[in-house]
Amino acid sequence: MIRPSSFANVRQKWASEVKRHYKGAPILLVGSQIDLREDEKTRESLAKSKQRPISEEQGRSLAREIGAVTYAECSAMTQKGLKDVFDEAIIAVVNRAGQVGADKESSLRTCCKAM
Repeated sequence: MIRPSSFANVRQKWASEVKRHYKGAPILLVGSQIDLREDEKTRESLAKSKQRPISEEQGRSLAREIGAVTYAECSAMTQKGLKDVFDEAIIAVVNRAGQVGADKESSLRTCCKAM
């Protein structure tokens, strides 16, 4: 989520889609491709349209705005933060399982979706 267009799509489209189709599922907002934040070509490309890479603080703010349980950042290229993303997803699912109650098994089936 380095590009402002991806950031805007989370707010304008994806958050409501996830909430509508996966009612009650915890949302983990992930800022990916963080290696590109310092990539000169990416920065130049964004600068042409007077944009900058999305900052970690902007990501955290958006996570709060959409009601995400947490925000994490990662880079598949460098693997920075990758384990943290999966750890946070596991924590969100385990915490959700503790809240499910009697119908635990069926509720967990729709609890975790990776997009």
